[in-house]
Amino acid sequence: MRIAIFGLGYVGLTAAGCLTTQGHEVLGVDVSETKVEQVNAGLAPITEPGLDELISDAVKDGRLKATQKVASGLDDCDIAIVCVGTPSAPDGSHNMSYIAEVSRQIAGAVTAGRAEPLTVVYRSTIRPGTLDQLVAPIFKSVLGETWEKAIELVYNPEFLRESVAIKDFFNPPKIVVGTKDGKPSTKMDAMNAGLDAPVFYTQFREAEFTKFVDNTFHALKVAYANEIGRVCVKLGISAKKVHEIFISDTKLNISPYYLRPGGPFGGSCLPKDVRALQYISGDVGAATHVVDSLIRSNEAHKHFLFEYCIANLPPKAKVLMIGLAFKADSDDLRESPNLDLARKLLNQGFDLKIFDKALAPEKLVGQNLGYGIAHLPSMGALLISEAEATAGAFDIVIDTNGTSKNLALSSTNVVFTNSLP
Repeated sequence: MRIAIFGLGYVGLTAAGCLTTQGHEVLGVDVSETKVEQVNAGLAPITEPGLDELISDAVKDGRLKATQKVASGLDDCDIAIVCVGTPSAPDGSHNMSYIAEVSRQIAGAVTAGRAEPLTVVYRSTIRPGTLDQLVAPIFKSVLGETWEKAIELVYNPEFLRESVAIKDFFNPPKIVVGTKDGKPSTKMDAMNAGLDAPVFYTQFREAEFTKFVDNTFHALKVAYANEIGRVCVKLGISAKKVHEIFISDTKLNISPYYLRPGGPFGGSCLPKDVRALQYISGDVGAATHVVDSLIRSNEAHKHFLFEYCIANLPPKAKVLMIGLAFKADSDDLRESPNLDLARKLLNQGFDLKIFDKALAPEKLVGQNLGYGIAHLPSMGALLISEAEATAGAFDIVIDTNGTSKNLALSSTNVVFTNSLP
């Protein structure tokens, strides 16, 4: 099939690379001139293990090209996948401006008299009711009363974890497809053919709510584990041993993932989706007090880790922080708790240097670049090479992602923030 993907961020670009390996021809669309130029040169503008090779091979074989604008290019497409961002608005809701704008662009690029409908698939996290109340009216306003003859709307949430996104694409935990009537979509079945996962067909709103349920539960698990970890540290109890005992119960406690006391949650999904669910809950009067406490608990844990790291450090101590992105093997700085930790260390007067093997400031683009610079303006001056990190004399090494074990550090005073002792 010929597939257009709108938004070449972590979700869209991973999908583009993976879909080309299945024989599909992909047209990537993004407003960033830099991203488009890099993709057309066979380069991945983000850091994701294995993605460079997929993009390079796809461009070389003519299965992938990128553009900033699409006019009539959708007429020969079977599917258009929307992967644009839905960042947090000031009130905590999702900012839907990118969804609305891309929907208008797609509607304007579709010929009303198509032989068969263009399947427009939304993967961005959106409030339940968005396809009914925002997207469908946009298509109707542009294409007229018979718009559904030209467009088949689908909501298909992604379940990709950064740094293992390619593996997750081909081995998803589940496939959720939301359609107007909850019935299967022929084109979605064809696109997902070969993926071994349970498939759930449902109506739009149940599918739209899936990511809120998943991401808020993941956020809940992280916050809960960190609260228990703080109590353990205060009482002189081994958080590691308590964690070991807790996760041994796979019958009732479900899974060890996101339950290790350690780093706060961050990244592009969990914080904004928790805030958005808080907004929705308040809007409908559901009073979800546990969900409402997650962000506050996470902020408290950020400060706890800061105090935990600097305990007994002399003033102006030399500090090496390993890992600035929100997780290892990723360069995503959006809502990374490590940016907050770095800022606190600087404000306290410590001599800070940072090493992150996956992070190259010159490669950062778009919201990722803007967020990093806005929250840590001196980032470029703080980042050092692996050689400088291993040769330097530091009073303490703060390891945020567990990768210091692979470095020949001269300092033996290492504090791990991703796993409390």
